[in-house]
Amino acid sequence: MTNIQKCGVIGVGFVGATCAYTLAVSGLFSDLVLVDMNRDKAIGEAADINHGVAFSKPCRVMAGDYADLAECGLIIIAAGANQKPGESRLELLGRNKSILSSVIAQLTAVNREAILLVVSNPVDVLTCLAQQLSGFPAGRVLGSGTVLDTARLKYLLGQRLGVDSRNVHAFIIGEHGDSELAVWSSANISGADLDDYCRIAGITKPADELSRIYEHVRDAAYQIIDSKGATYYGIGMAVRRIAEAIVRNEHSVLPVTSMIYGHYGVDGICLGVPTIVGRNGAEAVLDIPLSEEELAQLQRSANTMREMIDKLDGYHKRDRANALSPVLYAYF
Repeated sequence: MTNIQKCGVIGVGFVGATCAYTLAVSGLFSDLVLVDMNRDKAIGEAADINHGVAFSKPCRVMAGDYADLAECGLIIIAAGANQKPGESRLELLGRNKSILSSVIAQLTAVNREAILLVVSNPVDVLTCLAQQLSGFPAGRVLGSGTVLDTARLKYLLGQRLGVDSRNVHAFIIGEHGDSELAVWSSANISGADLDDYCRIAGITKPADELSRIYEHVRDAAYQIIDSKGATYYGIGMAVRRIAEAIVRNEHSVLPVTSMIYGHYGVDGICLGVPTIVGRNGAEAVLDIPLSEEELAQLQRSANTMREMIDKLDGYHKRDRANALSPVLYAYF
């Protein structure tokens, strides 16, 4: 029997530690377990967060091992390898598949009832792999998807239109990466179509400006990494939002990475699409209206993911001895 108020975080580098902090102060959980191959790092992060609990809601934060995840109702996977100089994306993904395989094997040995939330990148491919490796029902394995990308879009549109970003309703969908797309055709401001809102507010909405906003969203992580070396606050808050929907059984619509079965003409692949999220994880994928071009873009994004998974399978078949050999890796 799992406890939905007990959460585990596997991998406490920049992203995992920030997720742990946001979850600890959220008031959602009574217990938080941090697991990392560098146990001293997990001990230090747990102590640092615990020292501020007096200013927040009660939450016990501890460094543990996989056995301590046995009762966790939600487990965040933020473990992965850093890219080496000269290493291809496929080679990096091959190493991350080996890491994920190890994580899932140790995790499922003690807990087969939790909801798994994958945060490690590339999140869509790794969510697919986590579902396959764990054998869990598809709804109980989801990824952070384009939740953060969508928040970035809402922020930028809100800035441009002079309106609270929480009243901006628009989605980034598809791959959390270069092939993602903005769904402009259904974007609205509290129910007012984007074109109508701009006309009423006397704001010019040229197509090239929307393209620049989309490009800024798509490239935001690269820009932040160039400036400060890593991005972690935004994803930490996005993970908290997903956790809220699960723990509080909100049935909120969030563009998490979900396994798609026939929606949008896509089948058997994980992508960030609007999904009802509640106590059972990813409960239902929604088919929101898309223009013909948006639908074609989403299908191209799905093909990009499928090709990457096929190449990854080929990589492991060709280089199995190397890919499965012991590796040293860091969490991020």
